[in-house]
Amino acid sequence: MTAPPTSRSRRQILTLAAAFLGWMFDGFEMGLFPLIGQPALKDLLGASADPDAATKWFGAIIAVFLVGAATGGVLFGWLGDKIGRVRAMSLSIFTYAIFTGLCGLATEAWHVAALRFVASLGMGGEWALGVALVNEVWPGKSRALIAGLIGAAANVGFLMVGLLSMGLSGFIGGVEGVLTGIGLSDATTSKLLSNSAWRFLMISGAFPALLILFIRLFVPESEKWEEEKAKGSTAHWNNSDLVGVLIGCVAALGIIYVWSPAASNISGTVATLVTIVGLTVALFGYLYPVRRYLSRSVAAGMLKPGSEKAIVKSMLLGAGLAAVALLGTWGSMQWAPRWAAELQKDTPAMNGAPAVKHYAKEKTQIATAVGAILGTIFAAVAAGRFGRRITYSVMCVASIVSALWFYNANSTFGTGFLVAAFLAGGVTASFYGFFPLYFPELFPTAVRATGQGFSFNFGRIVAAIGSLQTATLMGFFGGSFPKAGSVMAAIYVVGIFIIWLGPETKGQELPE
Repeated sequence: MTAPPTSRSRRQILTLAAAFLGWMFDGFEMGLFPLIGQPALKDLLGASADPDAATKWFGAIIAVFLVGAATGGVLFGWLGDKIGRVRAMSLSIFTYAIFTGLCGLATEAWHVAALRFVASLGMGGEWALGVALVNEVWPGKSRALIAGLIGAAANVGFLMVGLLSMGLSGFIGGVEGVLTGIGLSDATTSKLLSNSAWRFLMISGAFPALLILFIRLFVPESEKWEEEKAKGSTAHWNNSDLVGVLIGCVAALGIIYVWSPAASNISGTVATLVTIVGLTVALFGYLYPVRRYLSRSVAAGMLKPGSEKAIVKSMLLGAGLAAVALLGTWGSMQWAPRWAAELQKDTPAMNGAPAVKHYAKEKTQIATAVGAILGTIFAAVAAGRFGRRITYSVMCVASIVSALWFYNANSTFGTGFLVAAFLAGGVTASFYGFFPLYFPELFPTAVRATGQGFSFNFGRIVAAIGSLQTATLMGFFGGSFPKAGSVMAAIYVVGIFIIWLGPETKGQELPE
């Protein structure tokens, strides 16, 4: 099934719609677990389980998700360069939608971790494919704004999760009537809708699979990729090279294991050593299929000798830039809704009056999501206007300031807290509007999906390790969110220097 021929303007709109919707649902499903993870784990672990166990499982599941996304970015990016952006995007959306839905059937905490891992393969791949497709279809002058819109898409998904959660009580009541009306038993309905309806919400995550039909019917393939296919460039991708990705994935999961609740008997020294070795193995494993492709392309005369070194250097640069932003997000700001809930406990029932729910967690997610939507668009436009390197540097400085203000100037939940969350969420998320603009400019068409998929998603492995250390830091600081979040925000200092190792690509067309 392939899309019919379309005019250039219609091609651009359909491509943008597919990428936006794919990344928006991706964001919805990424944002779903931080909000319903606690009630889900409470349900799966049992009410008598140690609260620290739930916290550690929460961090471990997020970390496993990030490793899966890193692997998926390389795997589906490779697939997009081999068989085409549109076909690979369809497969990536199918993967994240179906396996997110299956999470609703889990009976153990590790079931959720395993299913989220497979789902995240598709989530990581969808970003790489959607960004490559849009950048290859839209002209240079429009790419800054389009990149901002793509960056904003995931945060629209996060916003949808927050709004849904606030209206969950009424939503559950309506759904309960529908489920019983279609013949489900009271026991099944109760199980689906208990504990904040986490099972039903996870199952509903399969809905984006319907987007595949739209993509396959209406979204045309990238003409730039079609040209590469006609030249024979796509023939140099070899299935056997994926063994490197598998080895890299196993190494990354090994890192997660030694820091997870399942390995509580492993000392910190051993865990640190495993982390260093595992990160090195993962790096070479994820790079392996690209390096093999490049060597074959040079031998066939498709690429100039020496160009492979420049491409690998760009991939490492991109991974460093993404690692800074992702570690700042997942190690610091992603914990903000939980901190808000700690600050503003729901008022318990007294003297027969009903309990009062303050929705602190949901309001915080909405505030950060709205800030992020604006921040991603602004960052991409600013990078187009002022240049890539100076914009990234300013974002790093602003992220440090806004995160420190958020975590150290607020001790109670209220309007001031939400304003600070809005600003910190917007500034720290601005990188996700910058990357869809800058990363495609670092790679030629033949390796664009794989190159930018590696760049953005390998940083998630570093973020995975960091998110686990946030829980460790919280324990070190006596459970203090502000102190742990403030320490993790220091990572942005590294980004100020890394960006100047990369090229300034303002005003340049995408490399062929």
